[in-house]
Amino acid sequence: MIIGVPKEIKIKENRVALTPGGAHALVSAGHRVLVETRAGEGSGFTDEEYKLSGGEIVPSHADAWTRAEMVLKVKEPLDSEYELLRPDLLLFTYLHLAAEERLTRTLLEKRVWAVAYETVELSDGSLPLLTPMSEVAGKMSIQIAAHYLEKTNGGRGKLLGGVPGVRPADVVIIGGGTVGTAAASVALGMGADVTIIDVNIDRLRYLTETLHGKLTTLYSNPYNIAEAVKFADVVIGAVLIKGAKAPTLVRREMVKSMTPGSVIVDVAIDQGGSVETIHPTTHADPTYVIDNVIHYGVTNMPGAVPRTSTYALSNATLPYVRKLADLGFIRAVQANADLAQGVNAFAGEITYPAVAEAFGLKYRALTELI
Repeated sequence: MIIGVPKEIKIKENRVALTPGGAHALVSAGHRVLVETRAGEGSGFTDEEYKLSGGEIVPSHADAWTRAEMVLKVKEPLDSEYELLRPDLLLFTYLHLAAEERLTRTLLEKRVWAVAYETVELSDGSLPLLTPMSEVAGKMSIQIAAHYLEKTNGGRGKLLGGVPGVRPADVVIIGGGTVGTAAASVALGMGADVTIIDVNIDRLRYLTETLHGKLTTLYSNPYNIAEAVKFADVVIGAVLIKGAKAPTLVRREMVKSMTPGSVIVDVAIDQGGSVETIHPTTHADPTYVIDNVIHYGVTNMPGAVPRTSTYALSNATLPYVRKLADLGFIRAVQANADLAQGVNAFAGEITYPAVAEAFGLKYRALTELI
């Protein structure tokens, strides 16, 4: 199979979908890998490294798309890339379609075979291709919050962990999944008072047993969220509903109740965000202020630490890339139920229920179409 790896064009997105080592593995298996020139530069990989791994460097963005049977990306196609989409193109990337209606309809119109990293799902319900970036974003959310909590960056002027005789910051994490757990581990390690809010009591019990430090767990309901947010210095949005739009759990009136200079980092922004006042931002202009509260809504947080993120992502995705390349799309999804779960759109049809529901579109089971 011919596999294209274009350079990411989202603002300050420095990750790349494939490492030179990944390219070597694919070429060794008999596939061609077309890498756009300088695609790996942001992650510290040179064109020469890809060449030595057997990859072919192509001179333009369009070449990496139009000459490939499968395109590997990190982030969803942007407007300028829509013209490069075509029928029967296999696209493997993060899509987050429940928050992207225009992209969803374009994928249908272009009859793209779209496989989303974030909905590939194992039989135990885990999401192997979302997990590594969730871990990165969760850990980053705390260092970002600590940065903006500093007075020189507009915050309250509190040290996250405090010092002897002075209270630490109060960090409220809404969601106890992968993002929330990673965020909590860093915040607790820095000495903050941490509250995790989740609807799953068993998960809260597990977190209580495994995380150590100044930890409180709360069952998720509007009253508990409102009370916790009111006294928070930092709120981390870490809610995930697989493949669906994130629920709005922090309302505008809750944000108004927060102390001026507090910080909100909504990691759920890829799926629309869990804070009513949040909207997408970029690494070039990451924050804005509403009701005297700093909001951070960057949709590609791990792009700021691309060396770590690219390795973590490629480690997870490469086995699935191999399956698609070795077997072809149809046989691969027929043979691998986890990979079939990742198919969000196929030949003009929506094949993931939560995406269809988000936009009132018709859902067709993939098994009906192949």
